[in-house]
Amino acid sequence: MSFAVSDEALAELGEAIMAAAGPLATSFYVAHGELNLHAPGATILELLTKLRDDPALHFEQLVDLCGCDYPDRPKRFEVVYHLLSLTQNRRIRIKVQAGDGEAVPTITSLFPAADWFEREAFDMFGVPFSDHPDLRRLLTDYGFQGYPLRKDFPMTGYVEVRYDDELKRVVYEPVKIVEFRNFDFLSPWEGAQGTYVLPGDEKKGA
Repeated sequence: MSFAVSDEALAELGEAIMAAAGPLATSFYVAHGELNLHAPGATILELLTKLRDDPALHFEQLVDLCGCDYPDRPKRFEVVYHLLSLTQNRRIRIKVQAGDGEAVPTITSLFPAADWFEREAFDMFGVPFSDHPDLRRLLTDYGFQGYPLRKDFPMTGYVEVRYDDELKRVVYEPVKIVEFRNFDFLSPWEGAQGTYVLPGDEKKGA
């Protein structure tokens, strides 16, 4: 049995939400069988309260909150909220744009589960959440520099961590690429060409 909701039904739901939300939301669209809503950051708490508490909507569960980075946009970041209505078996995605360093209001008072989601978005993208009760990095190490999921973050990172035997502690140092690996083989099955030996291959003749 299929529980898929038609695009027409989702469009009707979007129209109903826009009528109920008024200035709290700016636009909506349906894509790939999902309803998407755009909203200003300043109204996100009021909008989500409306979506949760309105008996005709009743999106009572926060499924996910994440960040996205679009470096070419004037407001490069999006905070994306995914809500679920268990009573109506419907989902909705709400998107809020934020500029670099621009704070988005926390929704932890409305959905306590947003606590770690917002900390992760702050840790990975650098998006601050105003009035968050404990906005600290969540996944990266103490003293980590930068935000790993930004499109302009280097693949190598900025610092590397190692244990120093002389100092008897962990030290942070700038990343240094001493040499680049020599990929002079055609495929892993054909082996290396010339004199280059893949690590571990030196044992095959032993």
